[in-house]
Amino acid sequence: MLKVADELTGLMARIAGGDRAAFASLYDAVSAKLFGTIIRILRRRDVSEDVLQDVFVKIWQRASDYDPQKASPVTWMATIARNAALDVARKKTALALDDAPEAMQVADPGIPALAQIETNEDLARLNRCIEGLEPDRRQLVRLAYLEGLSREDLAQRLSAPVGTIKTWLHRSLKQLKECLGS
Repeated sequence: MLKVADELTGLMARIAGGDRAAFASLYDAVSAKLFGTIIRILRRRDVSEDVLQDVFVKIWQRASDYDPQKASPVTWMATIARNAALDVARKKTALALDDAPEAMQVADPGIPALAQIETNEDLARLNRCIEGLEPDRRQLVRLAYLEGLSREDLAQRLSAPVGTIKTWLHRSLKQLKECLGS
């Protein structure tokens, strides 16, 4: 994982010098991750694509500001992406139907109240079981399964080997399964 961070740091240095090929390589390496960060906040693909483009313009313009002593390249870029997405989300005011096409879909009246109650009870039980995990394992499960971080991303974020992350996730899921089974 360290090798990838070193490669990205090298690309950032080259981009700071105006190297377009390095910029293209950086885009290929991190655009999907940054897009995922943006779309989780904005929930609209079209708006997220525009924000991603703006983010890469900022990365190009601010590459010389990047300091590898303060953060990894991915963390630095993800912060730019997150802040740009939050700025757009804050500027949004009234929703038009184009902003929420799902509003035109009428809920299925065929869902029985009993099924809804059972679903809510199952969700409450799952939340109780997750709360029963140790705080660091609870965070790990939420990052992996609610935010979609890969084992490699988790390993980098938590400064632990990928194999350890895999073991922690396996044990946490086993504990959840046991809790839900009781």
